Order: sequence, then C-alpha cells, then structure tokens
Amino acid sequence: MGREKIEMEFIFRASPAILYSFLTDPATLVRWFCDEVDIQDDVYTFSWDGSEEIATMVDDIEEERVRFKWEDADDPEEYLEFYMYKSNITNETVMELVDYCDDDEVEEQKDLWETQMKKLKVECGG
Repeated sequence: MGREKIEMEFIFRASPAILYSFLTDPATLVRWFCDEVDIQDDVYTFSWDGSEEIATMVDDIEEERVRFKWEDADDPEEYLEFYMYKSNITNETVMELVDYCDDDEVEEQKDLWETQMKKLKVECGG
C-alpha cells in the first residue's frame, strides 16, 4: 500500500491573521480540529476521542504558513501544511492544505478535511 499526497484549497472571508490563530492557539484549535491539545514549545499533542497524536511545528510563518510533522509518520518527508494568502482579485483568503494518507483512503481523507474546514469556517466567521 502506498501513500498519497492530498492538496486541497478552501476559500474564507476571515483574514489570514484570524485563520493563523485558529491553527496555532489551543483555545481555537479545540473548536474545530481536535478535542484537546497540549502545546510544549513547538510540540503539539492533539487528542481525539481519547487517542493522541503528536506533531512538531516545523515551519511557522505568522499569518502565512503552518507546517506540522507527525511523530509517527510512515515517511519522514510527509507533513500537514496550511498555507494562507489574500486574493488580490476577490479579497478573500485562500487556504491551501497539504496532507498525506494511504492511497486507499484518499476520498475519506478529503471528506474529513471538507468537514473540518466547514467547522473552521463557522468558528472563524467565514
């Protein structure tokens, strides 16, 4: 079984500054991404239904990009990235997401991200 890179794009009315806070602040992460999160320096311990995943923030450009590497990733080159920028044409914020999953779980993973991004839009005001 192979691994597949997923690249998705989402449009928000919220500014990159607001989205950035929803990607890095424990108080807002729990509103859309996980049940609990503990942050020690650049190490994030995310909890979902009693199960934990640990990720290190390896890239952090405020209001532009956040990249995490999962501790138990199958491939050390894999990451989870959120890249944000303001569209000059529409004045909306574009968020590009990069994630990886098993090649037989691509649609399921994309559906999960669609659901998570809908939650994020509600929480951040669009």
